[in-house]
Amino acid sequence: MSAEHLDDIGARLAAARARVAAAEHDAHRAPGSARLLLATKTVPLDGVRSALLADAAARAGDPAAPAPVLVGENRVQELVAKAPHLADLAPEVHLIGPLQSNKVNQALGVAGCVETVDSVALAERLATRCAASGRVLDVLVQVNVSGEETKHGAHPDAAVRTALDVAALDGLRLRGFMTVGARSSDPARVRAGYRLLREIRDEVRDSGEPGAEGAIELSMGMSGDLELAVAEGATIVRVGSAVFGARPL
Repeated sequence: MSAEHLDDIGARLAAARARVAAAEHDAHRAPGSARLLLATKTVPLDGVRSALLADAAARAGDPAAPAPVLVGENRVQELVAKAPHLADLAPEVHLIGPLQSNKVNQALGVAGCVETVDSVALAERLATRCAASGRVLDVLVQVNVSGEETKHGAHPDAAVRTALDVAALDGLRLRGFMTVGARSSDPARVRAGYRLLREIRDEVRDSGEPGAEGAIELSMGMSGDLELAVAEGATIVRVGSAVFGARPL
């Protein structure tokens, strides 16, 4: 990235934080209740580091500052390649893209949370690896709230049962749910999907089933629609282009 573009990242990040804060205010939510995740797919390492350093500088010395940004990678190979070069900044790293069974071991070496568990079978593979290594992995269940064939995730009708089965597995900690909003210019349709995810989360969280009480997170909303997601209760919003600019084709 050019020096000029790197300098812009801090300002873009501040603008994204301001959007989240305004959305929280409009939704009568507590400041800082929606956390920012930087979606860093195809973003060069110097861009990711610039964003993390700008975030740390903006929060320095401010006891009321929001929580540090999270880092989210779509591809395991990028996750693994970048992680050693970010270790000194100690970000919390999430996998936000599909996880193939042959990449589980690689992902577990780096990711603190896998947001894209969409089946019990995948959860069981993760749980087996985690139990063998004596660790507990945070996971979110991904739900396809829009019904679009291009989207990954459990069907909404199966999401509650899937999540409760995941919550019961040793080695995993169910933290909530994730979705990619509908690809639509109709805000009502997009928001309805986010509302559905919140309702699924609430049903699981309040079920009384073992391991379900910690399912509080809602990872939903991106650069173009984060206000709609925050209005429906998002606790994590994933922003990429709003901070890093348009991705190269």
